[in-house]
Amino acid sequence: MKESIIKIPLKQHVGAPCQAVVKAGAKIKRGELIAEPNGLGARIHSSVDGEIADIDQDNIIIRVDAEQSESYEPIPDFSTNLEAVEFAGIVGAGGAGFPAHIKFNVDLEGGAVIANAAECEPVLKHNAQHMSESAAEVVRGLKYVMEMTNASRGIIAIKPKHKKICAKFETLIKEEVHLEIGILPDMYPAGDERVIVRELVGVELKPGQLPLEAGAVVTNTETLKNVTRAIEQKRPVITKDLTVGGRVNDAKSGRVFMDVPIGTRVGDLIDACGGYALCSGEIVMGGPFTGKRSHEDASVNKTTGGILVAVEFPRDTRKVGVIACECGADEVRLREIAASMGAEVVAEEKCKRMTEVGGRFRCDLPGSCPGQTEKVLKLRKKGAEIILTGTCED
Repeated sequence: MKESIIKIPLKQHVGAPCQAVVKAGAKIKRGELIAEPNGLGARIHSSVDGEIADIDQDNIIIRVDAEQSESYEPIPDFSTNLEAVEFAGIVGAGGAGFPAHIKFNVDLEGGAVIANAAECEPVLKHNAQHMSESAAEVVRGLKYVMEMTNASRGIIAIKPKHKKICAKFETLIKEEVHLEIGILPDMYPAGDERVIVRELVGVELKPGQLPLEAGAVVTNTETLKNVTRAIEQKRPVITKDLTVGGRVNDAKSGRVFMDVPIGTRVGDLIDACGGYALCSGEIVMGGPFTGKRSHEDASVNKTTGGILVAVEFPRDTRKVGVIACECGADEVRLREIAASMGAEVVAEEKCKRMTEVGGRFRCDLPGSCPGQTEKVLKLRKKGAEIILTGTCED
């Protein structure tokens, strides 16, 4: 590990930041509990052996030992598998970050647990690599969650282009009468929960409705991997699978890193891919559609799926109108891009499918983008010379 210091964020989940349970100067071991939830959240464990250097409002800062153990401190003994999920600090690893012990604490009698194997965002391919190498780990995790939720069915939701992975799953589940493969459309955002439920359960959820209202729980395959490891190995969440790609010398089409320690510096992973290619631009944390601008000193956390280096933004000082989308870029991101181009945003509209629910705008039919002629004409009337849009369908 190049850096002698790592920063482990106190907020890696939906909910409030965790509270540290260690103090500066304390020696800690890999896997040791270092922070607990303050309300809605999930436990955080150290990803390294070292010493607590400092604790600030956002991070636990650890001075990393030169010698690192391959082992880890196991989570405490548990009486149920749901407790193992809670002790291990598992959250939605696909990016949502919702605490898994809360999501799985439901009764799905007659319903389904769906393993989201879509890996929907372009460039990202770490889930596909794990499924290719360790499909059985995903299947066991799916069965554990089915048991926790009292589900009658388990469905592996995957795109047809992953033929070899589908074949592996089919071999693994051929004797499992309650497990099946569910084929998704090969488009973005097929991995959206509402799209998955619509395609595989046959229920059209309204904006704001959760899969639970259709008798389903949808969970990412990396989350299921973490469930299997927590139950079978008593392993807390201390690493993350991710993809580095874009304008980096050795990973333009995407390079997978498995089991990256939580807290790893983003810049170190870019360096591991040969550094920046010529004409590189901003760093995006996440996928091309929904990722957020980041920086070299940011830390990998439990929801980090991608570290992408973009091309340089073109210079364009014409007046901009933006059309925002729930599935793609929102207004904040589009304004950020416009500013990077040197452009002024003079008007905003939302995709015509966006509808307000509980103070938040959501898509009423994800995966089916409408024409935007009406919105474009409105923006033109307000002075827009060019349009910047975040609509989703690829």
